[in-house]
Formats: sequence, C-alpha cells, structure tokens
Amino acid sequence: MSVGAVGCLALAWWQWNRFESASGDYQNLGYALQWPLFAGFLVYAYFKFVRYEAEPPDTQRRDTVTELPDDLLPQRPRSAVAADDDDPALREYNAYLAELAEKDAARAKDE
Repeated sequence: MSVGAVGCLALAWWQWNRFESASGDYQNLGYALQWPLFAGFLVYAYFKFVRYEAEPPDTQRRDTVTELPDDLLPQRPRSAVAADDDDPALREYNAYLAELAEKDAARAKDE
C-alpha cells in the first residue's frame, strides 16, 4: 500500500513539474491533481480492508436456506388459458407444426 501511495505521489510530482515546464499544459495539471486522489484511495481501501478483516466472522450459518414469506413478492398476473380446440386456425397451425417436427425427425434419422 505504501509503495503504491508513494508511487502515485511521485507521479503527481512529476506531472506538476511537467505542467510548470515550457511544454506543460492543462492536461498535466489535471494528472497532477488526480494522482494524489489515487494515492488517497489506496490508503482508504487499505484501511477499509484491514477493518473488514478484523471483524469477527458471521455467526449465522450460511448453509441454511432462508425462507421467504409468500406475500413478500408481488404475484404475477395470470392470463386466462384458452382451450386449444376453440380456434380452428390454431388447431390447423399446431397440426402443421407437428407435421414439420415429424419431417425433421425423419430427416435426422436418415442422416
């Protein structure tokens, strides 16, 4: 962590020197201001992980299944199911699909 933070601060120093040079521009200034933020994030993340590791382990067993109440999730709307034999066009279409499936199965056996 310290190597990374020092490296980020060194890069910030380098970008600041580039900004102050004759060939420096505002892009170098932006980088000079960003590198210390990266170093700060490294320090923050390190201490956050150290605190996380210091916490006691969770005592609740993870292999138990959590039961959800039935009324927790919204119910899905249900559509009325129409009987297949009500519509002659649907019967004809289903017969056509069954015929195509039979032809496809027969062709697969031949190959």
